[in-house]
Amino acid sequence: MPGGVISFRPRFESVSRWHPTTSEEFRISDPRTNERIRVPEVRLVGPNGEQVGIVRIEVAMRLAQDADLDLVEVAPNSRPPVVKIMDYGKFKYEAAQKAKEARRNQANTVLKEVRFRLKIEPHDYETKRKRAEGFLKAGDKVKAMILFRGREQQRPELGVRLLRKFAEEVSELGTVESNPTIDGRNMVMVIAPHKNKSEAKAEQNAVRTANREAARSARAGTDDESAEAAEAAPAETAE
Repeated sequence: MPGGVISFRPRFESVSRWHPTTSEEFRISDPRTNERIRVPEVRLVGPNGEQVGIVRIEVAMRLAQDADLDLVEVAPNSRPPVVKIMDYGKFKYEAAQKAKEARRNQANTVLKEVRFRLKIEPHDYETKRKRAEGFLKAGDKVKAMILFRGREQQRPELGVRLLRKFAEEVSELGTVESNPTIDGRNMVMVIAPHKNKSEAKAEQNAVRTANREAARSARAGTDDESAEAAEAAPAETAE
């Protein structure tokens, strides 16, 4: 129309349960579903995981409609593509919950630091070593640093010797990621834990759960013993 504005509203194909959806519900990363699957043949998997075989797309869609479920493309690069009959809304919800749980449990490794003097006292050394062991058990990396004073910088081999001793003593919990190197007036070495942060956290949770169960069992055993003692005690007779 001259001088006018031509507008139109785009159509979106159905994504779930064979009903139209909105643009907000559709994402490019989502698998193709229902009428969006435009191939002549597919390898069909039933709702319980059973292999139906290669069928015409019309047959697969009819079977999904008859089951009041969705037809979802799960392997688009296969020849022919693999599709499965499922409740797509439930599938997306469960996948989102799993991703949320994974993000909750995800923990990034932190670089912790312990500092030594070249002439450190044995007690101080043990304290710092135990602190480093705690970091490694928690799944964190440890940056061991020796602070040189004055002429100590002329004896770097003494620093290497101390750091190697330290690495050997914590070897059950971590391994050397970077060997001793000079960093300005200091010497540093990095030790990485054998277990990552998530594994260490899961192990700690398992230990806490086991301790709670043991304590609960111990309390239950004490209560049973008290009840048995009460039953075995002679009853008082009234005069």
